[in-house]
Amino acid sequence: MLRRFDTATRTPDDLRDLVRAIHANDDASLAVLRPLLTQARPGARWVEDELEGGALPAGEWWLVDAVEGNVNHVHGLAEWGVSATLIRDNAPVLTAIYEPVAQRLHSALRGGGAAWLNGVPMRASTKTELRAAIVATGQAKPGESEATWRRLGVSITAMLRAALVVRATVPATFQLAQVAAGQIDGFWQYSNVRSGQAAGALLVAEAGGIVTDLRGEPWTLASDDFLACAPGIHGEFVDALREVA
Repeated sequence: MLRRFDTATRTPDDLRDLVRAIHANDDASLAVLRPLLTQARPGARWVEDELEGGALPAGEWWLVDAVEGNVNHVHGLAEWGVSATLIRDNAPVLTAIYEPVAQRLHSALRGGGAAWLNGVPMRASTKTELRAAIVATGQAKPGESEATWRRLGVSITAMLRAALVVRATVPATFQLAQVAAGQIDGFWQYSNVRSGQAAGALLVAEAGGIVTDLRGEPWTLASDDFLACAPGIHGEFVDALREVA
């Protein structure tokens, strides 16, 4: 993917060409990823669409985003990578997210007691006030419903009132890695896209953060929305978004 990447690239002129470029990137990456991951866990099944959501049948599954932040790659932006998460009985148990341009490898093992950045343990923020926090959100995927877009807009307004700084960008996985590292204090999303959320949920949980839905209930692959943040601001975070219907 680095060989295919060019910061001076001329971006596609229309949506059809953009989608074609994204699919070409996916195909090139999967040609390398799929044989390696199949060899690593021969019994694990494969999630075909990284933009799908919801619970999976029991057993092991590889949940892969062949080019995380693919739209950034196509536009010559550096925020892209490759992620692979092993799901066992609907819980993420192992994840690795690599950002080639920045040479950052994030990883975590369920129950390992830490998340790692290039072999160095990460810890979630110790922030205790939402008004002092940097928080983030973003689109989960193109073509969301009007209701989801409206909730996203209303929630950004609510967080602009409650937090210090609000960011909105993609991909979600990288922002969740920053939550795990304590560089930002929380991330929320009104959607269910397994690939980015599952990888990030494991990183944040193992780094000492909290992962729930937006009502404060434990997050699962079947949850309709998502929140990951520093423990000290979780209650305020839920309260700030409580009225977003």
